[in-house]
Amino acid sequence: MTAAAPSGKDKHAHAEGTTERITIDEYQSTEGDYLIYVLHTATYDFARPHVVGKEVLDFGCGTGYGTAGLAEVATRVTGVDIAPEAVAYAHEHYQHPNLDFRTIGAIETSALPFDDDAFDVVVSFQVIEHVHAVDRYLAEISRVLRPGGAFLCVTPDRTLRLFPGQRPWNEFHVTEYAPEELRAVLAPRFPDVELLGMTAGPAVLRAELSRYRRTRLLTYPVTFPGIPDRWRLAGVRLVKRLIGGRSAGRVPTGDRRDFGFGPQDVRVAPGATPSVNVVAVARTSPAR
Repeated sequence: MTAAAPSGKDKHAHAEGTTERITIDEYQSTEGDYLIYVLHTATYDFARPHVVGKEVLDFGCGTGYGTAGLAEVATRVTGVDIAPEAVAYAHEHYQHPNLDFRTIGAIETSALPFDDDAFDVVVSFQVIEHVHAVDRYLAEISRVLRPGGAFLCVTPDRTLRLFPGQRPWNEFHVTEYAPEELRAVLAPRFPDVELLGMTAGPAVLRAELSRYRRTRLLTYPVTFPGIPDRWRLAGVRLVKRLIGGRSAGRVPTGDRRDFGFGPQDVRVAPGATPSVNVVAVARTSPAR
């Protein structure tokens, strides 16, 4: 994957307050920031063998660095996102003859702007946990996939992140899933669902699990089971202000620190534990 060149227009990468549509340079400030980048990059590395020679939709492409990596091996890749600033950044920084980016409307109210059976593979990473109308989201993905097509879905594993019944401490997450919960959601649309775990070496896990333990404890008073969502949102935003959010500062390539780990330390495999993300490879029926 080719990193974006530093640009004065990195501000276009931010959208709707979420910290998940940011640029490569903005992932380098702290160990926590870099860890997010490592896990995202490892996810796209996992997807590459599944898209070789395929027509691909990246649903939730963000600023496009992962989408561009898929275009190196796929026949055609289209990245879509609801954030126009992120899509503008992707257009500017990642240009290949077989790569396109589009802004779409929220899936709760807008259909995907593609014909039925348009793609061989749909990838959608760190998206399903943000979606209110999950069945509509999955119905649209199933519609644009060809018979026997593959849907690659990656989402945080609530088993490690949350106490039993705890609401998400990420203010932008609607629902977080344990592995079998994700299977149950996917199964009505996808008859063949393979679940994998995403784990990593000690340095990566130490940083990620430490963040989980700290955050779930600090936010539990506002994320306990049954709390109204408006109270949860107000509470987690307050906690975020008190403990400090991510830095969102750009670090030029020559000034980047070595945190002692990278995407090569991440492993995706059946039964991998402890698993920071649930990875699903779901397939449509061979014939409609």
